[in-house]
Amino acid sequence: MFRLLLAVALAACLSLPARADDQAIRGVISAQIDAFLADDVETAFTFASPTIKQIFGNPERFGQMVRQGYPMVWRPDSVRFLSIEDRGGRLFQTVMIRDGAGALHLLEYEMIPGEDGWKIDGVRLLKPSDGTA
Repeated sequence: MFRLLLAVALAACLSLPARADDQAIRGVISAQIDAFLADDVETAFTFASPTIKQIFGNPERFGQMVRQGYPMVWRPDSVRFLSIEDRGGRLFQTVMIRDGAGALHLLEYEMIPGEDGWKIDGVRLLKPSDGTA
């Protein structure tokens, strides 16, 4: 499993050149993770898209979802940004997170432009292709 994740990470590093928005997108994701680490769900909620805000309604419910559904995002040990992919005008940032127990997780952040910068419109956990490496 580790070798598979490492291979994905290396391939991502060799992908397309960085776009101007890459740093801004990574900054938004980093700032949200920093807010989670500080138990500041109100700030973390500000990085969510209007759709995500509507779904969860308030920062507390949003924070509860992240704690329960994405504990590796709530308390990551390390975060590494991999590739960004453009799919029909929507950008997807792949992130490798090591949790506190040392397990590696690949997540895909869907990003959309907002009036005041990039917003996170969803996160999904990527599964390894077949578990072998």
